[in-house]
Amino acid sequence: MANPFQEQLLKAGLVSKQKVRDTKTQKRRDKKAKVDDGSEALKKEIAAKKLAQIEKDKLLNEQRFNEATEKGLVRGLVTEFKKLAITPSKDADIKFNFTFEKKIYSLYVDKKMQSELLKGHLGIVRHEDISYLVPHKLVERVNLLVPAWVGYLWSQEDNVEAVEEDDPYADYVIPDDLMW
Repeated sequence: MANPFQEQLLKAGLVSKQKVRDTKTQKRRDKKAKVDDGSEALKKEIAAKKLAQIEKDKLLNEQRFNEATEKGLVRGLVTEFKKLAITPSKDADIKFNFTFEKKIYSLYVDKKMQSELLKGHLGIVRHEDISYLVPHKLVERVNLLVPAWVGYLWSQEDNVEAVEEDDPYADYVIPDDLMW
């Protein structure tokens, strides 16, 4: 016998050989029939998992549909800002720095473009490692759909700074076009 516990019970005379055989046969039958003690609980758990999966699939399908429509809008935006992009002239000599994804990038612009950027009439969109100089309203739309592409967007909050009461330089105005 393979089970040492059964051998001990046989030697002690507590069970007979016939009872051991019957037990082995019953175990084999149970294993074959896959009789489970908690089958009702297991069935309920499986049904709950199926319902949860169906709900998850519905949400995923809705999300995919929204993404597909958004991708259509995004594709339209990409073609629009590529079409409306303002290219700086060849003699642009002013370096305009902006931060994008925690890195500092530069774009050479002329005096007029620099003033337009600082006034908020233009903005910068960065897509596929290319910086595009585009009108402010288009940058705002890009910011609504894909904020990760916005390189520079002028806003009122950028210009408002907290003035300390003890600041000895409070009377001095720092120009926006200060070059370092």
